Amino acid sequence: VSNAGVGMAGPLECQSLAAMQSLMDTNFFGLVRLVKEVLPDMKRRRGGHIVVISSIMGLQGIVFNDIYSASKFAVEGFCESLVVQALRFNVAISLVEPGPVMTEFETKLYEEAERADYSRTDPETAEIFTKLYLRNSRDVFTSLGQTPEDIAEHTLRVIEAARPPFRHQTNVAYTPMAALKHADPSGALITDAFYQLVFKYDAVLRFGLR
Repeated sequence: VSNAGVGMAGPLECQSLAAMQSLMDTNFFGLVRLVKEVLPDMKRRRGGHIVVISSIMGLQGIVFNDIYSASKFAVEGFCESLVVQALRFNVAISLVEPGPVMTEFETKLYEEAERADYSRTDPETAEIFTKLYLRNSRDVFTSLGQTPEDIAEHTLRVIEAARPPFRHQTNVAYTPMAALKHADPSGALITDAFYQLVFKYDAVLRFGLR
């Protein structure tokens, strides 16, 4: 089970390349290093199961989570490419894809975001992040957040499955979002929907979440 991860949220201009590289080293290359260690023996035994804690943000990018989403997209692409070869050796790969999870990980991330220096971005972007994004994120976590115990139960079901699924989303609230993305290959539908929610109907979004 690969569960190492760090987060990053905020305007792109305010994040250093060193911090981005450090995040990718944990979230993506941490997984790669682990798989390189365990896969050869699993292939020799012709049996094994690699369970990766990914994220719904590996399926759909979320505003102001550019680098974190990129790391999870990398995880998803890596596993999607590897799974066909692994199946040849009777090795299963499963991606567990939670939405928001109520842990100290998220609490610390948002506390740091509230104290951060946004002078390296323009005032409008800084205001969108601090006034819209952070406020809406609190409502999202309060309304849709799962407990770590809930994610652990989902992961256990994936581990114990007779035929382990390749993807397992833990929060049904995010099923429409994934469906919306696949409904329009051009990407216009999901992009417009998120734009409307963030910039035109954010009050409706917060009310609906509450």
